[in-house]
Amino acid sequence: MPKFTTLTSRVIPLPASNIDTDQIIPARFLKVTDKAGLGANLFADWRYRADGSPVPDFVLNRPEYQGAKILLAGDNFGCGSSREHAPWALTGWGIQAVISTSFADIFRNNALKNGLVPIVVDPAAHAMLFDLVQELPAAEWTVDLEAQLIRLPAGSNIPFEIDPFARTCLLQGVDELGYILSHEKYIAAYEREAAS
Repeated sequence: MPKFTTLTSRVIPLPASNIDTDQIIPARFLKVTDKAGLGANLFADWRYRADGSPVPDFVLNRPEYQGAKILLAGDNFGCGSSREHAPWALTGWGIQAVISTSFADIFRNNALKNGLVPIVVDPAAHAMLFDLVQELPAAEWTVDLEAQLIRLPAGSNIPFEIDPFARTCLLQGVDELGYILSHEKYIAAYEREAAS
């Protein structure tokens, strides 16, 4: 997993609330056990018509949002059934951080374990961020994971909380197993001492 320290990007506004995991990656794409290619099916039922042609007005299909890595979503993002494929599809498309007022617990945990940073802001900050992205659609924001801040173009910052262990893993670019293995010499020393 790549290290996540700071991310500077334009922002994709998707104000719909209660976006569930079946909307993020429809169930028909869950037959795979590999992340490869899932980004192409992110929000498939919203991005494509029945004939497979793109819906031009859907935000991910608009040229100005190509390459953007921060998603500003409506309330209660990632609700519904548990599927690790949802953060796989988001990161496969290129999204590395999602900002909302709340996340379903299972989605949040799956996101953190797959290098996707879920950022919770309060409703007032959330509304202000949507106003800002509408006012300055080409502006870049910075997610500073080390400082736990969203840095905005005018110089203001919005703090956010994140699970300390997940933050450590993201900053180091390791999953839970990788974190444990990084302490292998201490584990081995403990085992030697315990055996004597």
